[in-house]
Amino acid sequence: MLNRVWFALFAISAAAIVAQLVSGNAAVLDSAVASLFSSAKLAAEISIGLVGVLALWMGLMQVGERAGVVGQLARLFEPFLAKLMPEVPRGHKAYGSITMNLTANMLGLDNAATPLGLKAMNDLQELNPNKSVATNAQILFLVLNTSAVTLVPVTVFLYRAQQGAATPADVFLPILIATSCSTLAGLLIVALVQRISLFNTVIIGYLLLAFAFASALIWYLISLSAEAIGVVSSMMGNGILLLLVLSFILIAGMKKVAIYDEFVEGASNGFKQAISLIPYLLAMLLAIGLLRASGALDYLLQLIVVIVSGFGFDSRFVDALPTAFMKPFSGSGARAMMLETMDYHGVDSFAGRLAAIFQGSTETTFYVLAVYFGSVGIKHGRHALSCGLFADIAGIIAAISVCYWFYG
Repeated sequence: MLNRVWFALFAISAAAIVAQLVSGNAAVLDSAVASLFSSAKLAAEISIGLVGVLALWMGLMQVGERAGVVGQLARLFEPFLAKLMPEVPRGHKAYGSITMNLTANMLGLDNAATPLGLKAMNDLQELNPNKSVATNAQILFLVLNTSAVTLVPVTVFLYRAQQGAATPADVFLPILIATSCSTLAGLLIVALVQRISLFNTVIIGYLLLAFAFASALIWYLISLSAEAIGVVSSMMGNGILLLLVLSFILIAGMKKVAIYDEFVEGASNGFKQAISLIPYLLAMLLAIGLLRASGALDYLLQLIVVIVSGFGFDSRFVDALPTAFMKPFSGSGARAMMLETMDYHGVDSFAGRLAAIFQGSTETTFYVLAVYFGSVGIKHGRHALSCGLFADIAGIIAAISVCYWFYG
């Protein structure tokens, strides 16, 4: 799958470059070549940037596992995850790292979510009989990551505030609805492909509890100002994170665990894993950078405008689509597209709000796939990419629909 996708991205870029040359835009050659070298530099920078944080969390997770804290947390969600991942034996350490990762994602703790996700993927890889082919559990975990609900997208609020939005947090509910649709779509498509029955009391019970918790949180947060939401979410996320770190070390120390030695051992594994990511990141970033520099996305947008206008539909949403199209490929690229849309159309315009909803409700699918699978050497992702993109498309459609609903 990845071989075909990589070839397709380069083929599309090549066709777009030829079209640009035919139209007289010779500068596309400079842009394309520059993107190749900048992508190589970016791959190294991302991997080196991950060295410290990955070593930190791999070390802490090893201490937490020895202390038994991770195992206790895993028991909270193990009944639910066991129904979705029947091939993972009960009591396996993967449940703990998966729980930690999904929790960090929901709290918007990106610096913790990625290393915890890599730890979870590594734990699942231990159960993989064919190390180069993704298992059903790994695919489900990756899709949940690429569509994970972020309860409070504080960074989007901050960007809107910096651009002068009247009410920076007024996109909170639309983002939560859109990202929930994306997560539900990802779960449903993977369950369909893997023939997992979602109609049992355990799964339905957990989903109802999650819905009740999210509803209560929404009811509380919508009563606060944008600044207060930022303060509360920051305190909640950082407080939970700090509580986990301290509990790992203090409980392990009281149990006579060699906490320093365990941390150093786990951190050294994290260091090696971060360096090993460079080739996988480089391969994906090269294709993504060339796709962007070639102008292929611009041609796609022009085609969509023609089709939408031809049917007589409202085409205002097209102005925000660059953010939606870029997000599966590059988080920084999507952020740049969002800010550009806000600056050109206005932060409180329909397009400006929709771009913010896209940014807060979709994920960098190709990046996550390259990093997570690359960290354990998986070359054949099976249906992971198609399911992840299905969730992305569902999130994009939901974002457009909810934006028309809220802002007409």
